Amino acid sequence: MNLFEQIEAALYEKELHQKVALTYRLFFDWRDGILQIEHDHPVKAIGEPGRPNRPELVLPKNLLRRKVTSTEGRAVLIHALTHIEFNAINLALDAAYRFRNLPDEFYGDWLTIAKEEAYHFSLLRAHLQQYGHDYGDYPAHNGLWEMAQNTADDVMVRMALVPRCLEARGLDVTPGIQKKLVENGDSNAATLLDVIFRDEVGHVAIGNRWFRTVCEQRGVNAEQTYLELLHQHKGAQPRPPFHHDARIEAGFSESELKYLESAF
Repeated sequence: MNLFEQIEAALYEKELHQKVALTYRLFFDWRDGILQIEHDHPVKAIGEPGRPNRPELVLPKNLLRRKVTSTEGRAVLIHALTHIEFNAINLALDAAYRFRNLPDEFYGDWLTIAKEEAYHFSLLRAHLQQYGHDYGDYPAHNGLWEMAQNTADDVMVRMALVPRCLEARGLDVTPGIQKKLVENGDSNAATLLDVIFRDEVGHVAIGNRWFRTVCEQRGVNAEQTYLELLHQHKGAQPRPPFHHDARIEAGFSESELKYLESAF
């Protein structure tokens, strides 16, 4: 089977259970050597990936903001995290689909990430259901996929701005979210975030590795290029404070972090 045809099917799938199932199947079929890479398979311009009719997508300023001290507020928060993980499935699949003529390990890495994001989505959706809600019950924004569209033309830019910016931001904020959840009676959600945090460190590390690999192939300085891209793309600029230890574990250098901490 053609790898890219199968990824296309998963990307366009709208039904939640089926999308998760197709993502898992992609991973296992790749691992078992069933999928073949045909780099001449045309790359479709995927304007929007498959997603259910809900949640309603709104501007970030129009999102519900409720205090986690209330049950409803915690449900809103869990829904927002679930939405991030759903988008992360599409982002990982898109990375494996869009960028061609890279080493086989690149596709294996991003299919692994897609499978883990599908697992995270399923964990958080099940927890949200314990609140009496489901994915789609609250509005959400489309910022993650918009970043995928903005970085669709260059794998180097994608690796810099999605794993090294958006996903790394998740490393920074997760401990604070966990603390609030525990303080307000939802230690189970905090435990789920432990699992997700561990995996996300690995995802950022994979993005770091491929970013540096592409920079090396192009003969450009990775750290200088990263900082230039941050200044060119305002929506990707990091916001301190940073989770220093997690970012170091994920492959950021001390010099990068020192600059980020002083510049932003």
